[in-house]
Amino acid sequence: MFLLGRMSAQVPCNMAITGAMLTFYRTTPAVVFWQWFNQTFNAVVNYTNRSGDGTSTKQLATAYCAATGTATLTALAFNVLAKQAPPLIGRFVPAVAVGAANCVNIPLMRQKELKEGILVTKEDGTPVAYSKATAKQAIAQVVGSRIAMAMPAMLSAPFLMQHLEKKPFMKRMPYLSAPIQILYVGFTLVFATPLCCALFPQRSSIAVSRLESDVQAEAKKLGLTGSSRVFYNKGL
Repeated sequence: MFLLGRMSAQVPCNMAITGAMLTFYRTTPAVVFWQWFNQTFNAVVNYTNRSGDGTSTKQLATAYCAATGTATLTALAFNVLAKQAPPLIGRFVPAVAVGAANCVNIPLMRQKELKEGILVTKEDGTPVAYSKATAKQAIAQVVGSRIAMAMPAMLSAPFLMQHLEKKPFMKRMPYLSAPIQILYVGFTLVFATPLCCALFPQRSSIAVSRLESDVQAEAKKLGLTGSSRVFYNKGL
């Protein structure tokens, strides 16, 4: 498993990237660079923590370009709109862009699972079949947990900085904005990362009755009923 793609790397890597996105959001070059950088890191994380076998290079490139484009265009569009609003509103643009990109990046990076399904098993680990319905549930859970992981810092930091920037010491030393936000994001992620990873079990389950008809048929051959549950690895 690639080192920077591991969940253990989320706090040190994301605190720097998120802190930079929250600090450098006013100019177009800064928005483009940091959204690109963030989505590059996210693509590595999503690929490393997928459930199942590898995805083709073409699929990876499509997912990467789509997520980066979505995040960048969302950020630029909201930056334009935010110019007509109070300054505080502009600080939330990175959060909107990150949320939108997660909804694109993760499903596309794991599109092979959506097309071919995720392996579901009995409680004892006996393979049942590959289920597309299970893949949809797993990816929806991951998208939700990733957005929840990022939002506490990205939604609270703007209020913190709006307050601190009125203080005399910040007016004298405006360069402190970036390190303060990076440290604050790091502190928040220390708690948000494990809590949001734990929102849904790594080994999740789904009722047989919610699976595709052909998968239900395979499950019944193994003695399972509609109320029985099968298990799968949802990924992170």
